[in-house]
Amino acid sequence: MRHVRTIALRALIVFVIVVGFSGLSLAQGLEIGSKAPDFTLPDTQGKTVSLSDHKGKIVVLEWTNPNCPFVQRQYREKLMTALQAEYTKKDVVWLLINSTNEGHGDYESGESLDATYASWGASKQAILMDSDGKVGKAYDAKTTPHMFVIDKAGILVYQGAVDDDPRGTNAERQGFVKKALDGLMSGKAIVTTTTKPYGCSVKY
Repeated sequence: MRHVRTIALRALIVFVIVVGFSGLSLAQGLEIGSKAPDFTLPDTQGKTVSLSDHKGKIVVLEWTNPNCPFVQRQYREKLMTALQAEYTKKDVVWLLINSTNEGHGDYESGESLDATYASWGASKQAILMDSDGKVGKAYDAKTTPHMFVIDKAGILVYQGAVDDDPRGTNAERQGFVKKALDGLMSGKAIVTTTTKPYGCSVKY
């Protein structure tokens, strides 16, 4: 009887460890080279948009919050808008995702978001509303901005910061998203596939 209980206890411990590590793995986010999770979200106009709608195209996901100073600087200095304009002209799909919870002070309606990003001159296909945070958590989006680049086969090829200049003080700025997109378009290997994102925390 004691032997049976010991076996059962060991089995339970193994189960807890396996489940625990599975949860840890999920919380650590996506791996480069893995399939980007499909999702469906409403845009600011209430239209349904899915990642799979853009199969066969390069897609950039930009987590954003217009009340974040880091986001504001990117747009005020025309850094993000220049990047968007350059690559949306090259048939790259650019989707902004706002995962701010409706109960947070930073939450804005779709109408308000449209007005803000229009005034900033954003070039994008849509601003998507992820107020329950499910998509943000599936991608382990940590900051605004937090950038993800997905290739034509739906594979995640880059995730992290838009550049290496969080305070806007670098004499020369290294654009990580730009380099990833240029690599995809030229058929060259992407050297930097993961960086630490900077900005404000996503307001889940």
